[in-house]
Amino acid sequence: MSADFHSRIEQALCEATAPLPRNPRPIIVIGAGGIVHDAHLPAYRKAGFPVASLVDADLVKATALAQKYSVPLATASIDEAIRKSPNDRVFDVAVPAGAILDVLPLLPDGAAVLIQKPMGNTLDEAEQILAICRKKGLTAAVNFQLRYAPVMLAAKQITDAGLLGQVHDMEVVVRDYMPWKLWTFLSTAPRLEILYHSIHYVDLVRSWFGNPERVLAKTVRNPKTPGLAATKSVITLDYGDWKRVYIATNHDHRFKDSQRSYVQWEGTEGVLHAVMGVNLDYPQGRPDSLRIAMPEENWQPVPTMGNWFPDAFIGSMGSLQAFITGAAKTLPTSVEDAMDTMRTVEAAYISSESDGVPLNRK
Repeated sequence: MSADFHSRIEQALCEATAPLPRNPRPIIVIGAGGIVHDAHLPAYRKAGFPVASLVDADLVKATALAQKYSVPLATASIDEAIRKSPNDRVFDVAVPAGAILDVLPLLPDGAAVLIQKPMGNTLDEAEQILAICRKKGLTAAVNFQLRYAPVMLAAKQITDAGLLGQVHDMEVVVRDYMPWKLWTFLSTAPRLEILYHSIHYVDLVRSWFGNPERVLAKTVRNPKTPGLAATKSVITLDYGDWKRVYIATNHDHRFKDSQRSYVQWEGTEGVLHAVMGVNLDYPQGRPDSLRIAMPEENWQPVPTMGNWFPDAFIGSMGSLQAFITGAAKTLPTSVEDAMDTMRTVEAAYISSESDGVPLNRK
């Protein structure tokens, strides 16, 4: 690679940052589950975002987590958290999808809120969530944070700088072992893999290419986890006759040497390969990485700092706060935009249940 090419990469990396508020507002976190412990609170501490209170129906769990992260108030009452927090607080609703409709009506009208993905268990629930946000005048975003992972920000900026040429191929491959037992509410969920995991990749694809023309998918169960809904999927997103875009996942692959977790983009002038380390040995994870290659040349590493967990969660909360404080003009993962991710997910389930062409056995 030429010196000029390296210089253009360095310039792109300088611009590969998530929007952040100049003066972060205090956060009320509703929910004290594993994702809050592993990602939300570590991200906010790293970014210097103040957390005013932590709310959970399990007060013992909330108290222990609040003490660990020096959160001044732990409570089982959303009303108490509201009464004891500044008026400019921001809400982080980190509860299971089925509980979102119960929480949103309890928030003050006109509040700013980051809603945990998915945006409900079904498209119907997503529409109800959107209606509540509109009725209450909430400035609301959904926590689709993968697009804010350092490797993803860098890949997008490099591509936007024209260094790959015209991107015509995007593949997401995740072949790992996911300990689903960490989330007890998923044990009886009728929808699992696409709704709670591949939804990240669906949203990532949409952040690159917009809405697909069609969705073709199949999601299936695994005999080693007979009590769970489908944990393996293949999703093809149709963007016309020269783009190939697909997501392939298998979350019960226990053979470590062949586990994979990556996104790859191929353009007419180059290719990028991003490793999502958190899926490998979850929840401890491994480092994320990014590399680039030109035709007939070897792969070269692209230096990035940080990982999907927890750094991407800085971006999702940061983009909301940047928008409400005027530091940013757009809210990329607004509930309005998130509806299209939910529509794409719903299309994948419909395709899985009814699509395909039976063989002609004559």
